[in-house]
Formats: sequence, structure tokens, C-alpha cells
Amino acid sequence: MKALLLLFACAATLNARETLHIFTWADYVSPRCIESFEEKHDCRVVIDTFDSNESLYAKLKAGATGYDVLFPTSYMIQVMNQEGMLYPLDHSKLPNLKNIDSAVLDKVMDKNMAQSVPYTLAYGVIAYRKDKITTPKPSWGLFENPVAAQRMTLFDDMRETIGAALKSLGYSINTRNDNELAAAQAVLLRWKKNAAKFDNEGYKSGLDSGEFILVHGYSGDLFQVAQENDKIGILIPEEGVTMGCDEMVIPKSAPQKELAHAFINHLLDAEIAAENMQWMGYLCPNTEALKKVSPEFLQNPAVSIPEAIRAKSEVIQDLGPDLAKYSKVWDIVKQ
Repeated sequence: MKALLLLFACAATLNARETLHIFTWADYVSPRCIESFEEKHDCRVVIDTFDSNESLYAKLKAGATGYDVLFPTSYMIQVMNQEGMLYPLDHSKLPNLKNIDSAVLDKVMDKNMAQSVPYTLAYGVIAYRKDKITTPKPSWGLFENPVAAQRMTLFDDMRETIGAALKSLGYSINTRNDNELAAAQAVLLRWKKNAAKFDNEGYKSGLDSGEFILVHGYSGDLFQVAQENDKIGILIPEEGVTMGCDEMVIPKSAPQKELAHAFINHLLDAEIAAENMQWMGYLCPNTEALKKVSPEFLQNPAVSIPEAIRAKSEVIQDLGPDLAKYSKVWDIVKQ
């Protein structure tokens, strides 16, 4: 009987613990950061993942609730904020906001961090197998190289992939010009002939195993794979790349708003952010944390791109009604 009562007591204690539900990208928060937060706040953290901003948005619009912290990209935050989906942040509960790099705030829409806090800077880049492709030119044109036929992947992401094609032509990734978009469509149809698939997740394991020899992927994901496999090289296309700033937000429907604030503040702690960014391979715009990471981390091309290329790179913006032009191109490319 005592053993049974003890079992019930343990179960009751477990059920009494608060649970924080996170909706984010895959491999986007260090397990050690999660564990330290759970220990500090005597709670559980449950993580669900999405593979594109559009799928995140679609799931929430379809009525999904229960999430406490989301990690969308800046352009999607514009949309969500306009639709009243986000909860105003209480800065008194976020003392570590002081660590955010002001230079990054200049590039995002929510410069006062009223609803969102910058988390990482990421780039859409290229990775390849050094044992299969020798001395490749760092250019988006590499996707037309016949040596990679049927062994390359492109992002299954409308804005990233159309953006890459636009950059290859010297156009803005946020263009509204019909002729420029038509030219990008023609480029993508040529790339598609070489591509094994459009993919957001499997490119990492496929590149590692050698199934794919050329992939379009996120800089941090490719950083992680290259750290484990010295046959993988990373290229930053000379024409410029898409730059994404993913940010932390709290949805209005969040059941654990207090715990959500605590989690955001936890990830902004300098020690935590330093450990976190070196684990995931993305640059966190945290000035104090950057003082604590290794020089090797900052020298990696997937983390710090050359200034000349950065000058040609752009952040994806919300295009409002003109997004329909991109959807039309994407439907033709994917059919």
C-alpha cells in the first residue's frame, strides 16, 4: 500500500510540473540548454518542429494552440503581427535583452522588440562533397553543373529557392518585377532537371552519406554536418545569399506566458547563448555571448560570411499581395 501511495505521489508531482511547449526548427536549441532550463524552473520542455515558415503559419491558422514560444523568421513575424497573433513582450521579465546586438536590430522590423527578439542569423548557402566535386566555383550557377545531375537537392521553400535564382541573376530576392520573376522561373526549371528532389531535412543526412553531392541548405545545418565529416565543404555564392533572422515570439494563445518569458531570457544569457550557438552552428546576435565563443567558430564561413558577399545579401521581406507572384512561379516549378 505504501509503495502504491508513493507511486501516486510521484505521478501527482510529475503532473503538477509546468510544461513549456516550443514550436521551432529542427536541431535549433542545444539539449544542454533545455536541460538547464528544466532544472532551474522545475518544468518540462516539449519541442515540436516545422520545416518552413509557411507550414508554421498554416498550422497556427488552422487552429493549432498550446504553443508557448515560436521561432519564425522576421518576414513571417510581420504577417503574424499584422494579424494580431502575437503577445506583447514584458521587458521587465527579459533583463538579458541588453545582450542583443543593436546592429541586428537595425535590420529587423521590430526594432524595439515589442513582440519579437532576434535569436539567430542564418544564410541559405551551398554545400558539396569534396570527394566528388573538385574546385567548384562559389556560385549559384553550380546547380547547373551536370556532374551533380540527380544527386543534388534544392530547398523545398518558395522564398529561399526563388530567392537563390533571383540572386544568381543579380536581382533582389524581394523583387516585384514580373520580368525578373519570369527569368528566375526559367533558371529554376533548369536547376530542377539536375535535382533529385526539393528537400528541407533529408539533405543533411544525404550529403553526409554521399547520396547527395551538392545541396542547398541552411548555414547552421551544414555547419553541423561539416563538423562531423571532413569530406563536406561549404560555399557562400559570390552573387549574394538570403539572410534570415529567426526570432523568438510568444503567441497570444500561449498557456504559459510567464514560463515563455523565462525561457527567452534563458536563451539570451551570455553563457547559455555561447554554448547554444556553438552546438547548433548559427550565429546568435548576442554581444556578450560572442565574447565567449571560440575563434574557430567565428572563422567558419557558415557562421561569418565575407563582408563583400554580405553587402550583396538581403533579408526576406513580407511582400503583401505581391507574394501571389511568387506562388505562381513556385507552382509552375513544382508541378
